[in-house]
Amino acid sequence: MKIIENQKFDEERALYGSNGLLVKNCYFDGPADGESAFKECNQIEAKHCLFNLRYPFWHDCGLTISHSEMTVNCRAALWYSNHVIVTDSKLHGIKAFRECSDVTIQNCDIISSEFGWSVQKICMEDTTAISEYFMMRSENLIFRRVHFQGKYSFQYIKNAQFDNCVFDTKDAFWHGENITIRNSTIKGEYLAWYSNNLILINCKIIGTQPFCYCKNLKLVDCEMVETDLAFEKSQVEATIITKVDSIKNPLTGVITVPDVGEVILDDVEAKGKIIITG
Repeated sequence: MKIIENQKFDEERALYGSNGLLVKNCYFDGPADGESAFKECNQIEAKHCLFNLRYPFWHDCGLTISHSEMTVNCRAALWYSNHVIVTDSKLHGIKAFRECSDVTIQNCDIISSEFGWSVQKICMEDTTAISEYFMMRSENLIFRRVHFQGKYSFQYIKNAQFDNCVFDTKDAFWHGENITIRNSTIKGEYLAWYSNNLILINCKIIGTQPFCYCKNLKLVDCEMVETDLAFEKSQVEATIITKVDSIKNPLTGVITVPDVGEVILDDVEAKGKIIITG
């Protein structure tokens, strides 16, 4: 593997088409303002590098990036690439990941609007993220110990597992399919509308009007805090361990709850059963 150390690159396609390259302590910045430093590359490893130019990693295969920084000027950093590992790094440019596959992200700091669209197979662990429209239309996600903040997250995703995560969001998981969330906290209004086969286990849900128009929704031993008008028009099986402010017109299924502030049943099609145990 060829090694490049302690250099600065600012030209267009600086290392285009490279194969088997280790880049250490390098800067991708400068007056030439060149794009696409590593386009069409294979087996690239970048350590302790700074990326301040656009589109550095497009159409690449076999990327390992560690202890590096992608600044706000590093727009659309990783697109159309596969077999990507990013660890201990900052990803602060807009649209950082798109249409990539087989991605691992560990111990990273993400500030990137429209991050992670249409990604196939991603594992994210021990990471913080601030974004809008986060992970839109991605499939086969595994998230562990991820803290996320931002609106419109995880919409249209499929086949996902989340463990020990904290999400402060809005309109999350809309139209999502085949999702399991365990031991996590989700704060934000209008959670998971129009989702299908969403399962939450030992979770805490905070916010108005969650779980409306859902199919095959299941909650197991979950807390619901400041949640009103919940479960409207949803197919639901739920065991709730806290009081719910109000439940409105569940379509089918059974909701078991210790107490409810208000039950609203004003739709003849709403056949869901509510069992109050307190």
